Amino acid sequence: MPSTFKARFMAAPAQADAFAALVCEVIDPPPAVSVAESGAARLVELYFTERPDPALLQALFRDAAGGEGSLDLQVSELPEENWVTLVQRGLHPVRAGGFFIHGSHDRAQACGRFAIEIDAGQAFGTAHHGTTRGCLLAIGALARRQRWRRVLDVGTGTGVLAIAAAKAAPCRVLASDIDPVAVQVAAGNIRKNGVRGQVRPLLAASAAHAWIKAGAPYDLITANILANPLVRLAPRLASLAASGAHIVLSGLLDPHTREVLACYRRLGLALEARVSLEGWTTLILVRRSEKAAGAKRGSLLSEPAGRNNAA
Repeated sequence: MPSTFKARFMAAPAQADAFAALVCEVIDPPPAVSVAESGAARLVELYFTERPDPALLQALFRDAAGGEGSLDLQVSELPEENWVTLVQRGLHPVRAGGFFIHGSHDRAQACGRFAIEIDAGQAFGTAHHGTTRGCLLAIGALARRQRWRRVLDVGTGTGVLAIAAAKAAPCRVLASDIDPVAVQVAAGNIRKNGVRGQVRPLLAASAAHAWIKAGAPYDLITANILANPLVRLAPRLASLAASGAHIVLSGLLDPHTREVLACYRRLGLALEARVSLEGWTTLILVRRSEKAAGAKRGSLLSEPAGRNNAA
């Protein structure tokens, strides 16, 4: 069995969450990341298949923390044991938007069609991060008042949002990602959760992929990535949305929300609601149809926006 290396440190919540998102974007292949509460701070643990470079991790932390701070970083080589199992032991089930997200080790607790099994691995999206929970809250709230036929999930990661959309409505979902490892992980999760007939994983270098264009217009689009890619994708995502469609955006640190929202507003999308969890914002936007023009903004989410919905 290949060696596994663990890096761990404590940090403030906002810095820990920002670092966790950044390290998965920069390091290839991305490590498995666990972020757990530890009093008023966060314990961050990263699992690598090769010994990590402490200087690189320090530099990434400074970037995530706005140029300040350093890590009290501990790096160790683990005994020959399955690293996925090690991560899973510290992950509890999460409830958000009516969905119950759990690992295979908590399968006995799962019940009902809104249970989704996602194990920690080399793709983002176990619902323990505020961005994923925010998206699940949005999908759950939207599903209570409407049904969608065609869904696009951009940057699908583990496929958790695509699976949630498929479980919430009798629809077809295209789950795309630029990372072949993520697409492979998503495909396995799609099969495991019994939605293979509804959800199609797709390796796509951009949202201009022929299959994505062929599936348009979409009734629901989700994109849990980061602020800069969301700005670059804005014209394409707006053009793929049907009249009355919702676009759920996340991966946004709270200070970046205004810029991203302004970009999508210029393209004719309106803010319907937002949720902020642990310093991360999820935006629920709508391409207004004439019928929905009078809908009250901000009335979408029935769960308090700032509440941590982890079980």
